[in-house]
Amino acid sequence: MAEDTKQPILNTDDMARAGVNFGHRISKLHPKMKQYVSGIKNTVHIIDLEKTAEEFERALKFISSLVAESKTILFVGTKIQVRAIVKNTAESCEMPYVVERWLGGTITNFETISKRVQYFKDLEDKKKKGDFEKHTKKERMNIDKEIESLKIKFGGIRNMAKLPDAVLIMDVRKDATCAREARRKGIKIIGVVDTNIDPTLVDYPIPANDDAISSIKYILDKVQETILNAKA
Repeated sequence: MAEDTKQPILNTDDMARAGVNFGHRISKLHPKMKQYVSGIKNTVHIIDLEKTAEEFERALKFISSLVAESKTILFVGTKIQVRAIVKNTAESCEMPYVVERWLGGTITNFETISKRVQYFKDLEDKKKKGDFEKHTKKERMNIDKEIESLKIKFGGIRNMAKLPDAVLIMDVRKDATCAREARRKGIKIIGVVDTNIDPTLVDYPIPANDDAISSIKYILDKVQETILNAKA
């Protein structure tokens, strides 16, 4: 990737240190992932990091081109162990995100979801202005609870005025509904694919360990570097 100064360097040694190469147990191999497997260690498939680097480079170039055109990438990572890092990365890149449960229709029924987001924002605005001060203490507590609940559901997409141009999914199996919705709407999918996942479900597969925080952090660090470089 040295020919493009806007692209981060992908080093297979760094990937190995982050555990990117550890797949699932051999019994869980998806047949279409065979091309990305280099061997077996302790009954676990090992991902070929040269191929990961190749596919990841392709994905990063696509991400860079989107950002250069001021397009939006929706970050999706609802696994408990990766929620915080997905949220932090998306926020630092000024991109929308979903880290709680994927709400069916977020993409395919975007108009309805947008109305709920607007309702949430209106409630927040009214609270800031003190419009609820005239309510009883119990009513204010209920409103606060509703705002908190809506924030968990919609906080990450509160500024997403239109459908995203692409989605970045950290676990294609866990967030299969998101992938299906994106596919139905013709939205490009960038996805981390472990050895138990069909890589053809996404447009830009990144063959990698989708369980280890270190692996996801490595991937997100490179995505963040790419986005910030493209915005510079």
